[in-house]
Amino acid sequence: MIFDLLIIGAGPAGISAAYEAKKLGLDYVVLEKGLIGNTIYNYPVGLTVFSTPNELEFIEGDLKPAREKPTREELLSYYVRFVLDNELNVHTEEEVLSVSSSGPSVVGEISTAEHTENGAEFTVHTNKNTYRTKNVLFATGAMDHPRRLNVPGEDLPKVHHHFRETYPWVRKRALIVGGGNSAGEAALFLAEEGADTTLAIFRGDWENDDPKQGCIKYWVKKPLEKEVEKHCLNLFFLGRVVVIREKEIELESETGEKATIPNDVVFVLIGSDADLTMLKGLGVETEPGKYGEVPVYDPETYETNISGIYVAGHFTNERHIKGAIDAGRSVADALTLKLSAKTAELGS
Repeated sequence: MIFDLLIIGAGPAGISAAYEAKKLGLDYVVLEKGLIGNTIYNYPVGLTVFSTPNELEFIEGDLKPAREKPTREELLSYYVRFVLDNELNVHTEEEVLSVSSSGPSVVGEISTAEHTENGAEFTVHTNKNTYRTKNVLFATGAMDHPRRLNVPGEDLPKVHHHFRETYPWVRKRALIVGGGNSAGEAALFLAEEGADTTLAIFRGDWENDDPKQGCIKYWVKKPLEKEVEKHCLNLFFLGRVVVIREKEIELESETGEKATIPNDVVFVLIGSDADLTMLKGLGVETEPGKYGEVPVYDPETYETNISGIYVAGHFTNERHIKGAIDAGRSVADALTLKLSAKTAELGS
């Protein structure tokens, strides 16, 4: 079988694209190396999601959290039930190993490459199967590729690049490095639940109140400030992390002073980036984006410079869940128009 669309990733963008593709009568499949909503699954246990339901749901009014904003568990349950109730063709625990092309054209140019007789343009190999498809949507998250400090000791077992829960660290000396919401939440959870917590943050990040510049949101920042006032949370205005050792960590302050802090666990929460390796291997061009390097793509159709290769979520400048959902819809709509145009062209 040759699919009209193969979707890599069963997060908000992938589920959205699959739902629209099914409604539009496209032959599609979703391949997810983890679980449905895997990025949400990897959120901290008990986390309240920042966004309101209308920014997270596929159909208006479907998501009904107990409070104004859903928890990780409520949102994950919603996404899983949506896939099951709509009988979407999602394969979990199936990892994409490679995507190869039989000769896709650059968008806007005439291809001279010969395609296979049945029109398939891409072959996708996974750890379980091989698929052929006319189009591919890359919609994986970025949590598997966290940014690193690249300092001595970062590979010690006590260093983590994700934060899941607080309770293993009660009465332990915990240090969090980072200046965004993930770092702020981790510091808050740990401080509230009895860990001896230090947040190592650049002063500019702590004092930043501009949501467009990636500040810690006020509903996290205000409780953090209260923990500081109660002396349950220590702030360290960071210049750089010097070295991480088994029972301590050496930091340099913004003024250049060195400090050695006793330590049991370190959380390096400084963001993550989508892996562009497969896309670049297909010839997709990249450029600087809002959060780092991103593929060059059409902001309306989300198609890259390689015909048939689409991107969403962390592969774009629209990394919030609402943007990912909207991108999934746009891809399915654009693909339907393109396939209809090709059919009409062949018919004429």
